[in-house]
Amino acid sequence: MLLLVLPAVVLALVTWQVLVDGPLLRLDADASRALVHPDRLSQLLSDLGNVQVALPVLAAALGYAAWRGRSAGTGRWWLPPLAAAAVMALVPAVVVPLKEWTARPGTPVVPPGTGYFPSGHTATAAVAYGSATLLLLPWLRSPAARRALVAGCLALVLGVSYGLVRHGWHWPLDVAAGWCLGTVLLAALSRVPGLSRSSGRSSAGTPRSRTGPSSPTTSSVRAARARSRAGRTSRSSSSSSGSPGSW
Repeated sequence: MLLLVLPAVVLALVTWQVLVDGPLLRLDADASRALVHPDRLSQLLSDLGNVQVALPVLAAALGYAAWRGRSAGTGRWWLPPLAAAAVMALVPAVVVPLKEWTARPGTPVVPPGTGYFPSGHTATAAVAYGSATLLLLPWLRSPAARRALVAGCLALVLGVSYGLVRHGWHWPLDVAAGWCLGTVLLAALSRVPGLSRSSGRSSAGTPRSRTGPSSPTTSSVRAARARSRAGRTSRSSSSSSGSPGSW
């Protein structure tokens, strides 16, 4: 819940500062002047946030997750890919109205114009690569592979963010707003059945806790059998002694 509420509050605060030209924007401009240094690397990194790059990655993850879920006979196997696609579609649905509403001009490096807040490239990278990660994690059995996937996702999003600020395509606050939006959408996606930790372990082939050798179900069966044997013994001894049996 914190990942839903806190980023939304920060996004609202930053948007308010942009609308009223608040003091936070002066700090933003100072940070931009200190960081901007256009070069080839920053250009390449920022391009990783293009829809032409990020969406094919997400599409491949959608297809793989749907194929694995259907092959494994998972109930509602189609729900996680469908939810991830819907969350990705929300990015332009939220970003475009915010750009028009705030009408923030760009840095001195870019041509004159407005509509730079929030960063659509950052939000696209965060949601596309983050959704792909959430879709693939349940099918990875190795903890090392899972950590590598998460680290790769974070590296891609941070690389895009660095490239956008370094090249001067966006102010730092534009990128921060993209982070906030992406975090809210990914936090909502992670709550979809089939993407939670427990359902992920089951989907990946690891037995659920209730089917394990020391599961509560097995333990309760054993306890019931023990009580039944004790009850039979108690009834037998009570009938021979003439005292009433246990209830």
